[in-house]
Amino acid sequence: MTEIADSMISAFLSVGLNEKKAKETLKNETLSTYLKQAIEEASKISPHSLQDCGSLLYHLASKIKSQSSIHLPLLVKYIVSKALDSTLRVDAALEYVLSHVNAVNEKELEASCGVGVIVTSEDIEETVSKVVEKHKAELLDKRYRYNLGLVMQEVRTLLKWADGKYIKSEVDVQVLNLLGPKTEADLAPVPKVKVNEKKSKPKSNETQENGFEFVEENVNIGDLMKKLPFHKPGENFKSDGYVVTEQTHDLLREHIKYTGGKVRTRFPPEPNGILHIGHAKAININFGYAAAHNGICFLRYDDTNPEKEEEKFFTGIKDMVQWLGYKPYQITHSSDYFHQLYEWAVKLIKKGLAYVCHQKSDEMKGFNPLPSPWRERPVEENVKLFEAMKNGLIDEGEATLRMKITLEEGKQDPVAYRIKFLPHHRTGDSWCIYPTYDYTHCLCDSIEHITHSLCTKEFQSRRSSYYWLCNALDIYCPVQWEYGRLNVNYTVVSKRKIAKLIEENIVNDWDDPRLFTLTALRRRGFPPEAINKFCARMGVTGAQAVVSPNMLEAVVREVLNDTAPRVMVVIDPLPLHIVNFDQLNVDTKFTVPDFPNDATKGSHDIQFDRTIYIEKSDFKVIQEKGYRRLAPGQGVGLRYAGLVLEVDKVNTKCNGAITSIDVKATPVDVDNKPKAFIHWVARPISIEVRLYSTLFLHKNPEDTYQVPEGYLSDINPDSLKVSIGYADSGFVGVKPYDRFQFERVGFFTVDRDSNINHKPVVNLTVSLKEDSGKS
Repeated sequence: MTEIADSMISAFLSVGLNEKKAKETLKNETLSTYLKQAIEEASKISPHSLQDCGSLLYHLASKIKSQSSIHLPLLVKYIVSKALDSTLRVDAALEYVLSHVNAVNEKELEASCGVGVIVTSEDIEETVSKVVEKHKAELLDKRYRYNLGLVMQEVRTLLKWADGKYIKSEVDVQVLNLLGPKTEADLAPVPKVKVNEKKSKPKSNETQENGFEFVEENVNIGDLMKKLPFHKPGENFKSDGYVVTEQTHDLLREHIKYTGGKVRTRFPPEPNGILHIGHAKAININFGYAAAHNGICFLRYDDTNPEKEEEKFFTGIKDMVQWLGYKPYQITHSSDYFHQLYEWAVKLIKKGLAYVCHQKSDEMKGFNPLPSPWRERPVEENVKLFEAMKNGLIDEGEATLRMKITLEEGKQDPVAYRIKFLPHHRTGDSWCIYPTYDYTHCLCDSIEHITHSLCTKEFQSRRSSYYWLCNALDIYCPVQWEYGRLNVNYTVVSKRKIAKLIEENIVNDWDDPRLFTLTALRRRGFPPEAINKFCARMGVTGAQAVVSPNMLEAVVREVLNDTAPRVMVVIDPLPLHIVNFDQLNVDTKFTVPDFPNDATKGSHDIQFDRTIYIEKSDFKVIQEKGYRRLAPGQGVGLRYAGLVLEVDKVNTKCNGAITSIDVKATPVDVDNKPKAFIHWVARPISIEVRLYSTLFLHKNPEDTYQVPEGYLSDINPDSLKVSIGYADSGFVGVKPYDRFQFERVGFFTVDRDSNINHKPVVNLTVSLKEDSGKS
């Protein structure tokens, strides 16, 4: 242990901490720093009173925020003088200084903390008596089973600065006087109320993967957003790490006047690709948080890179936001503010906080590049050069505008503007300099008066530049909050890598159902409400989540089970000829329910005929142990038909391949019950069936240790299988994106290609849960 550490532990021991607690405190750098400062300040005032006020000094050090820490000496003075003599008063003092960082008035501070307010034992006795009398009837009825915490809480509300220990003692005395000593009935255990509860099942792989499991099983995004510990609009200064300046409170007052105190969030995607499953979490958090607090959310396109932006990406992003059920308050673009952003850049230059640099991009890479030799060039020269950049007088790559700040990650002087001689999607040839994300993001948030700038954890290293830039320009500064990204195994979501998959003809387009873009998930048949529910169950934490596709598929299956009508479809058909069909005297058309468990939710008609089709897997020439479907000597039932089929003859080719089966049918009755029932179709509709599995063979195809040859070498050759299946007549008139459950097979969705080849095309959405009884 170093000499400094020994010195700090010695100081911590001096205020009453035991050695174990002192060592634990030392591990927390922020707490240690503030506690050491508090002890030093207290020692200057009264070195002999450290033990007496040690617990309050520790409480102060553990609760104070960085933005109000300049007032720590003042609060220590009040603690040592016993003006702040309880954690209640210390907390009130902390709340006051946080709200008045730049304008602490000691009289106001004392009033807010109840300094000088004395609550006598008579005050406590009188108030407790009034509250006990108020609850007397319930106390006499429930006796000691009554929650006395409610009584103490009410007294605490009436006597804010009373000592909690004295309140509890007085409540105990007066309740004892009212009820007398506890009887045997009071001491008897509370009888348990029997509740019919299902035994909890162990978590399956669908809801738990690699140690990660859903934060909450039954929660919607609105309820989740209401639980987040974010600041209230206008109270930005209460957030950890927020930087308070002399203008902060004036700017916040103007902000509240403009917004009316409403929550304002934004979803700011770059329009250079299609949104993926990780964006679904961001959409739900930004739009969901605003909706949960009766606020508004902007959809803002971060269109600062004209090189990669296309109209289809603008349209695709808006479509996916709306598909998930959200409506933007307003659709904006970073390019809407190009003129304002330029003016602010000039202001930064004039304040000596930005400069034109001629280092090449390779020279600026990494965390320890050589400092720019142009960092200290005169302001007037920087202004002229930046204007020359804007007017197209400097070649692309020959100059950038850089900000004078070092990011948390160590990157020095990030670029604010670069030259690109490319027309912009919206502004045409008006500009040849374009702002970077580091420069644009926070300033657009400020312009739109965003209250909560919610972003993923990798932007935490940009938080200091976010606050620095707003404060450097003396403009309203929102609060940045970070949360963990959502990633899924067996896929890639990088725009560049998906573009490469398309270029190499490995997938067809951005909406290929094997991808995890939102357009792909929609095409595959994932309901938007399932994706939203999945995002809610993932929770909002700082930890990055990397989960199995099974977890998402489990939620999709749950939603589709309640919403997708059932039809019978045979994926791999085998013809059966009913040889005694004419003698059966059965109807050739049946009405069957769309949802067998709820006949009120609709029905459809199916055909029956002498030739029907079943799955090849539902027949075996030789019976196996545990096999319960059709085989020579073993009959099987037909769903909805009320018939049992028995093998009469197996028809084969010369090579032994089965071509069809002749069967005899008999009605199901008490003496003729089959071991299993199977699905079937007659007079079917031919459909194209696309069966999907994971696109990659490894969980993380981008891991160079698992896949040394790169993600393109890890493609699963069986990720797509296409077959021609037969569907029952309930499949007539289907439209793209209609969803169904194919009985005993899985959930499927009608693909948009159905309109092209005039034959229904269906995509496997998710399989059914494995049924151990199906054999």
